Amino acid sequence: MTLTRPGTDARSRATSQTTSQATSLRPGDRVADNPVDPSAPASATSKIFASPLNAWYVAAWDHEVTSREPLARTVAGRPLALWRTADGRVSALADACWHRLAPLSKGKILGEELQCPYHGLRYNRAGRCTSMPAQETVNPSATVPAFPVVERHRFLWVWLGDPDLADPDLVPDMHQMDSPDWAGDGETIQAGCNYQLVLDNLMDLTHEEFVHSSSIGQDELSESEFEVTHDERHVTVSRWMRDIEPPPFWLKNMRDKFPDFEGRVDRWQIIHFEAPSTICIDVGVAKAGTGAPEGDRSQGVNGYVMNTITPETERTCHYFWAFMRNYRLESQTITTQLRDGVHGVFGEDEEMLIAQQGAIDANPDYEFYSLNIDAGGMWVRRILDRMLQAEGRSADARVRD
Repeated sequence: MTLTRPGTDARSRATSQTTSQATSLRPGDRVADNPVDPSAPASATSKIFASPLNAWYVAAWDHEVTSREPLARTVAGRPLALWRTADGRVSALADACWHRLAPLSKGKILGEELQCPYHGLRYNRAGRCTSMPAQETVNPSATVPAFPVVERHRFLWVWLGDPDLADPDLVPDMHQMDSPDWAGDGETIQAGCNYQLVLDNLMDLTHEEFVHSSSIGQDELSESEFEVTHDERHVTVSRWMRDIEPPPFWLKNMRDKFPDFEGRVDRWQIIHFEAPSTICIDVGVAKAGTGAPEGDRSQGVNGYVMNTITPETERTCHYFWAFMRNYRLESQTITTQLRDGVHGVFGEDEEMLIAQQGAIDANPDYEFYSLNIDAGGMWVRRILDRMLQAEGRSADARVRD
């Protein structure tokens, strides 16, 4: 495991400490020229990033997929037809009939089978045709691809790669989503950008100071120290801001729990990435000096920003998010207010990300450069790059494998 322990000095805020070396990343350096990991390939700075296929991606919220009608959803460039059998089991089939490629997502669910809307061929959950109207014999080659599905944490996860590698234990940990100790709700953003841009956004929260200045942003975000740890599948970025004025969003949350609260707080942001594209952010504030940095958060409020991003195309993605809290669990009012408040914050992010994608497309010869604040995001890119290399693929989606 590698530890990056930045200090307040800009030149020291991205020092990677390994057992053999420490490499500094200065503001303005190109990551490919001076990477935190000197062995990392330059493809880790790709602007249009490919997506690994041997991985679990959220295809839908669990409530979106019913036994009434199929749901069409594209995941990593693959159109899918998602549906439930009469007894509630979920199936994910390629959204194209074996016969004439009509979209199965426009078909009908008939008990345990999905019927093509064009000529009535029926398929079971495994994608095998069971019935062909106007003939008694079913062609044994009549199948459509079926993909492993896991229902967990209020989501439906699909695996598009080698089915023999589809281990349910690799589904990212989002246990707060269905734990009785947490309450909250979320939404889906259809984001007009490459999925990696959303990961970059979430791994570096200093942008809050500028993009979300009216709600959660404040100067201390850029001024505070942070540290980065990582392994083969995870990256964690931790930041504490001690004895500060609470921004409006967090002042409101403190008063939901402590109605008479006034004063300063200790604030934390602990970003947990799990491959390929799930980021759960432990956030909160507590009354300053009451022990939150040491582990006692009883005098504060704690939330988890749950994010899992599913690539759709090279320039679009499905962004599933929720805000969960562990206080005032009985209050639907607070749940709704938090969801609506975060909806507004993420709307600002969406606007910026769409503009960024547009600028990337308009300037194909321009390069990405790195600041010290990008250390966590660059480790994410390296993890994904290694996953793609293991599949024999390039990180750059513009390079066809």
